[in-house]
Amino acid sequence: MKISTKGRYALQLMLDIALQPSNRPVALKDVSKRQNISFKYLEQIMPALTGAGLIRSVRGPKGGYYINKSLDAITVGDILRLTEGSLAPVDQVDTDIHNTTSDDLDTIDIMVWQKLYKAICGVVDHVTIQDLVDQERSNGGEYYI
Repeated sequence: MKISTKGRYALQLMLDIALQPSNRPVALKDVSKRQNISFKYLEQIMPALTGAGLIRSVRGPKGGYYINKSLDAITVGDILRLTEGSLAPVDQVDTDIHNTTSDDLDTIDIMVWQKLYKAICGVVDHVTIQDLVDQERSNGGEYYI
């Protein structure tokens, strides 16, 4: 499984906004400069994040974006699923693996793909944006304007 630039950039975007002071909106052009990501590309990513309610926008000359949920409530998995779709390594192992019967799957599906999918979910669904913020701050990273 390979995460596209869209998924990686969405995570960078969320982390960048989360690291800014929460009392003022973050301009997308500023994120673009700090992260060295095309402004147009960020504009394409933003509707998925706002549509899911993770980010809210404020219009106007002093407008921008805020994180719309608790940082502890947003996981890496949430963001990757919005941008990448299913994280399952093969089609036979869908996002609802608990409802799949062993009759539907062969040995490889059960022994490899389901375990891989569970391992992926075990990581991305347990790392939150708050975890990333804490890690970035402990590393001395400064995203502040």
